Amino acid sequence: MKTTYIFGHKIPDTDSVCASIALSYLKNKQGYNTEPRVLGNLNKETKFVLDYFKIKDPKFLNDVKVRIKNMHYNKGAFVEEHTSIFESYKKMEELNVTGLPLVDKKNKLTGYVNVKEISKFLIDEEASTLDSSYSSLITALKGKEIQKFDEEIKGNIIIAAYQSKTFIDTIKLTNNDILIVGDRYKIMEYAVNSSIKLLILVNKGTLPSELLEIAKKNKINVISTPFNTFKCSNQVRLSNVIKRININEKPISFDISDYRNDFIDITNKYGHTNYPIIDKKNNCLGMVRLVDINTFQKQKVILVDHNQASQSVDGIEEAEIVEIVDHHNLSTLMTSTPINFRISPVGCTCTLLYRLYKEANVAIPKDMAGIMLSAIISDTLLFKSPTTTKEDKEVANALATIVNLDVYKFGRKMFESSTSVANMTVEEIIQSDMKTFKFDKVNMIISQTNTMDFKDINKREKEFVSSLNSMCNIGNVNIALLFVTDVIKNGSYMYYNDSSKDLLQEAFGIDELKQGYYLEGVVSRKKQMLPPLIETIERQ
Repeated sequence: MKTTYIFGHKIPDTDSVCASIALSYLKNKQGYNTEPRVLGNLNKETKFVLDYFKIKDPKFLNDVKVRIKNMHYNKGAFVEEHTSIFESYKKMEELNVTGLPLVDKKNKLTGYVNVKEISKFLIDEEASTLDSSYSSLITALKGKEIQKFDEEIKGNIIIAAYQSKTFIDTIKLTNNDILIVGDRYKIMEYAVNSSIKLLILVNKGTLPSELLEIAKKNKINVISTPFNTFKCSNQVRLSNVIKRININEKPISFDISDYRNDFIDITNKYGHTNYPIIDKKNNCLGMVRLVDINTFQKQKVILVDHNQASQSVDGIEEAEIVEIVDHHNLSTLMTSTPINFRISPVGCTCTLLYRLYKEANVAIPKDMAGIMLSAIISDTLLFKSPTTTKEDKEVANALATIVNLDVYKFGRKMFESSTSVANMTVEEIIQSDMKTFKFDKVNMIISQTNTMDFKDINKREKEFVSSLNSMCNIGNVNIALLFVTDVIKNGSYMYYNDSSKDLLQEAFGIDELKQGYYLEGVVSRKKQMLPPLIETIERQ
């Protein structure tokens, strides 16, 4: 069963990470195969929570774009370079392809050959030499093994087309010769006494016992074939190793992890039909055909704590969203089929997860209860946020009972672990919990960080303002804000890019706005910071 990834938004906070882990645990208990992932670095608060409850950090998920490995491709569609032309062509015929990658004995990609080059070889090249193997000749000739001394067969191809006397008088045979002969005793006698490399008997020919004894003594390979001389000579030629053909030694190939979109771009440029697939070590895995670009498997995903494309993983439009669990407003994500969508106006995603556990009748273990409780404490700012509901408090108390913790003591300890910014750059502080929003033609960034001592942050006011201005000057951003939320005073200090001052004054009803302005009781980005900005933008 293919793994379904569960993850939160791009800049992970405690709710998004803990919800991913807790939902993955629930889904796996219900028989699904899921794995929690994160889309960015964990902040200090989340690290504290996972370490406290001894839970391993989820792996990073870079994107969910469709890759070559998700596409249908012909696994094992390649031939070892010493395979015969005949066997190589039969494999092309079997796979219904016009070419195949070539590999060495260690399965490393060495080239590519197609039917066009095979035809060119058979028309243009001389038919007088052979580089093959005894087993390949047996296959191509539908032959019978009379006696074998060598697997590797190389030499000059000679057809006994003359009368016996003429042949013996004019052709000097050596141990480097491969002779094709019919029922001609004198020529066979001459051949075995000349210690040739290989004797091929056409029309199911046999070697008289006295000549077979000489052939054994002289270690001559012998094969009998049902084909006549003409058919036999053609098949012997087809027994040459495929690498003798004019192969493309540096074919355009794709790594198994390359993106499907990149594959389409390159194939549109070059227009070839087939392309070798390799891994990082140049091992050939098979071949993908141009006609297979629309046959692929999407990565299944479940989103928690967000439903906006701009906040989700790169390539989300190429994934199959099977479920969303969120507590935010509906936004921009679209799905091609109906999905499970659980959304409710509570203060934390993990409050919703508690419902899901109860509905599924799955017991919540202590570690899951601990991280779910931590998420509720974080998202509701220990129940001081206006987003807090009665249900959030009830669920938090129920989870605290499971894990045997005092909610307020643990909450204060959790905030203390994460509010120090002494060793963080202004960019790290801004990006630690940053979300992007777009309304009409206005692109907005709202960052939020918690503190228990505003003085530590206020010392770097000029740096914060400079960084916010740079975000607007460099990127396609109109408004860049940082709210520093004091979890003790239950309010937020606001820093902003210079050009958004007038809009902010109107939105928050401030007569004379200054950097670091304190907004009493404003702690919720969702309910108190974003709505007045949207209303003001819409009025303008």
